[in-house]
Amino acid sequence: MMDDSRLLLVPMPREVVRRPGEFHFFDGAQLVLYPAHVQDLLGGARRLRDAISTYGGMQAQVVIGEIGNRDAIAVTMAINPRRVHHEQGYTLDITPQGISIVGHDAPGVFYGVCTLNQLLRQFGGVVPCMSVNDHPDFAVRGVMLDISRCKVPTMDTLKELIDMLAGFKVNQFQLYIEHTFAYREHREVWADASPITGEEVLELDAYCRERFVELVPNQNSLGHLATWLSHPKYKHLAEAPDGFEWPWGGRSEGPFSLNPTDPRSLDFLRSLYDDLLPYFSSKLFNVGCDETFDLGTGRSKEVCAERGVHRVYLDFLLKIYELVKERGRTMMFWGDIILHEPSLIPELPKDLIALEWGYEFDHPFDEHCAQFAEAGVPFYVCPGTSSWNALVGRTDNAMGNLRNAAESGLKHGAIGYLNTDWGDNGHWQYQPTSYLGYVYGAAVSWALAANAGIDLPAVLSLHAFDDPTGTMGRLAFDLGNVYKVYERLTSRRVHNANFLVRLLYAPVGDLNPRFITLDLDAFREAKREIDAAMALLPQARLRGPDGELIRREYENAARLLRHACALGEFKVRLSKVESETEKATLAGRADELADDMREILAEHRELWLARNRVGGLEQGSGKHFEKMIAEYRAIAKEMG
Repeated sequence: MMDDSRLLLVPMPREVVRRPGEFHFFDGAQLVLYPAHVQDLLGGARRLRDAISTYGGMQAQVVIGEIGNRDAIAVTMAINPRRVHHEQGYTLDITPQGISIVGHDAPGVFYGVCTLNQLLRQFGGVVPCMSVNDHPDFAVRGVMLDISRCKVPTMDTLKELIDMLAGFKVNQFQLYIEHTFAYREHREVWADASPITGEEVLELDAYCRERFVELVPNQNSLGHLATWLSHPKYKHLAEAPDGFEWPWGGRSEGPFSLNPTDPRSLDFLRSLYDDLLPYFSSKLFNVGCDETFDLGTGRSKEVCAERGVHRVYLDFLLKIYELVKERGRTMMFWGDIILHEPSLIPELPKDLIALEWGYEFDHPFDEHCAQFAEAGVPFYVCPGTSSWNALVGRTDNAMGNLRNAAESGLKHGAIGYLNTDWGDNGHWQYQPTSYLGYVYGAAVSWALAANAGIDLPAVLSLHAFDDPTGTMGRLAFDLGNVYKVYERLTSRRVHNANFLVRLLYAPVGDLNPRFITLDLDAFREAKREIDAAMALLPQARLRGPDGELIRREYENAARLLRHACALGEFKVRLSKVESETEKATLAGRADELADDMREILAEHRELWLARNRVGGLEQGSGKHFEKMIAEYRAIAKEMG
């Protein structure tokens, strides 16, 4: 059980002074707003009322003004910038007689409510007395969710996630889009993707505003447009319509990026922007433009040879900038390509925002932030949750990456912090496996000094999983470190992935030496660590409405990791098979693995649909798992 003498808050406020005594909530408690700010504070007051009911078991009511019996007043909420000097800052004072929340502004009061709600979640209806003085390091603390790699959440899922993130004091949310917005004139591109519609964006935008979260449009606008450019209607816009060589080896058989030298590419983007942007109240717009791997390999090859790839890139980026500016928005873009030619950075307009991203714990945020800062270009730091390509996350890498971004961002004057949650290779990971990254990113972006060393398993368990025993947070933390088995045994790293998941991505019969030269003990050790973490699950007490779903999601993710361990052993044995007896044994094992994957897939389909729309399920992970089953059967037939 958790030690109730500790405060388990996320983010931990920058200044907390404990006082003697407790405040006891009571039935009929009044939550007082003052007339001048009722509409600004009403959402937070209702949030507090609901927390008192959920965790205190008592009914409270929202009232305007201190009228009548003062003993009925439990909480007062007010805006007073003369008392709280920092934007988004607040004070929270809890005495035995009552509670006061004062904010510099309406978001500040809301964040004071969020802190009080977490105290209610930890202590119930009797909260310890204290004084809290708090405000953020970064004015903007965001989360970006990838909804283009097959998985588009339902509206209920998105709203629940926004509620959780707002409770962690996150104030910006982006949905990364390649093709999953229902553009009115481009149905053929999104028809099978279960896209988010304009009407849904309007609903989400209002939902976010009520929680002081800015919903920012995000449409990639140069690379990562394969789904568009593979259609005959758009193929003429492609840089490399017939494919290209990847920089790391191998070939893409289809297009990837727009041709930046073709004026029709800008016409295409103009039509997208004019459809997408009116649904968002935000004046920011993320146009992407990252990872243009094929630029200069196809139709722009001669121009790039003459003028330089990065000059051609910048020229196109500046044209996009003009499109965005004409529409009254501030352009955000991923900064990776321009960093390849730092001499061009000073040419960037000073009223856009560069997004400095990287997802390993040792990413050179310090060096890259310094380059943008020196050029006077506003920028965000953009780490990630480390959940993609990993199924259950990469705990130590995530914490190092998220902390590194905060440290470098503060050092060099970043104006925002955007925590990214990607869905590479079909978005296999279940939503709760990203909670660790969400929690720690929210914590270190709010107040780094107070949160770098927080008890992450404990606060994760209580405030993300609503498990007061501390078990679920510890399980998620430990399971997320299974990826380190490979590093310990080989002294090598698998970048941006858990080695077991990389194993699952490869064809079953692919005997990649990187994996088959591992001793069988490597896979056995990984399985022992998976089993040790999952042994904690029966002790968890998940109080939320999705508690049983979270259990199932972790059980199936762990089963898939165990399957990867078994696959690793199978590959090692397959690489050494000689006798007919060994072949017969492996044939039987291949059938067993096919049966196991069939059961995993059946559960995966149900879990996917519990939080997400159907589009993308069968085209992505469903298709891949079916392919693995067929490969197992083929090997069994060949060996048998």
